[in-house]
Amino acid sequence: MHRSAPRLSRILACAAVPVMLVAVGCSSDSGSDGKKNAGSSSSGSPSAKSSEPTVEPAKFADLPDPCGSIAKKTIEDLVPSAKKKNGTAGRSNDLAARSSCSWNGLDDKGVKGSQYRWLDVGFTRFDSDQSLGSGAKRATDDYAKQITKTKATDGAEKLAAEPAAGIGEEATLVTYGLSKTDEDFAYATVVARTGNVVVTLTYNGAGYAGAKTPSSADIVKGAQKAAKEAVAAVADTAEDAATTPPAKGEKDDKKDEGKKDTAKGTSTSTSTSKPKSTSKPKSS
Repeated sequence: MHRSAPRLSRILACAAVPVMLVAVGCSSDSGSDGKKNAGSSSSGSPSAKSSEPTVEPAKFADLPDPCGSIAKKTIEDLVPSAKKKNGTAGRSNDLAARSSCSWNGLDDKGVKGSQYRWLDVGFTRFDSDQSLGSGAKRATDDYAKQITKTKATDGAEKLAAEPAAGIGEEATLVTYGLSKTDEDFAYATVVARTGNVVVTLTYNGAGYAGAKTPSSADIVKGAQKAAKEAVAAVADTAEDAATTPPAKGEKDDKKDEGKKDTAKGTSTSTSTSKPKSTSKPKSS
């Protein structure tokens, strides 16, 4: 009995050695796998970010004043005796994204009757968005929607649509007749897109008190002329913003920044050699 006890202890000790080695080996393997996994996951994230496509920047960052987008002479020709020569601006929560203006007037011809005219112009601007697409693409989608909306005008008669050349990057002219207030109206709507901006212009007219309804050709001619001016105003606004000099306060700030930069680059000996002049600059 006394001899078997030490022998049993040696057998148990030897049996325990492989178990410890296995445990150490497992912990070592798991550590190397963890490092490999961590390295692979970290190296994968930058490539995922770099693969995201960049969205084209929007061409126009602002909209023109809608009531000033059409020349006064054009307004006088298209809307004689306009109630408000400067137009009536539509309501908008963000004039840089959506704006509109309208004019209307009744030109009394005496015994020859009266001629009524109505002109409306609207601007919608779209910003580029990573999830929604570029401003130009979003404007193209809205351009198509506005054409569909115009074609669906309730009560429209003899409706026709065709491309309008020379107005923006793309434009469509929609013409139709409409009977209301017991008079026959001639309508022309021009939907145009320039960059990331959609311009929708509608011009219509009717004859009252026995006066003839204006010809569709005259209404179309007036609508296209006004639409070209409205589209041109979008580009003019962008050019003005790019060439307009900074305000007086901004100029002063830049001058102050220049003085600070000069002072930083000047040695102590030169900066204290002469006192600053206290004389005031001559007024220009």
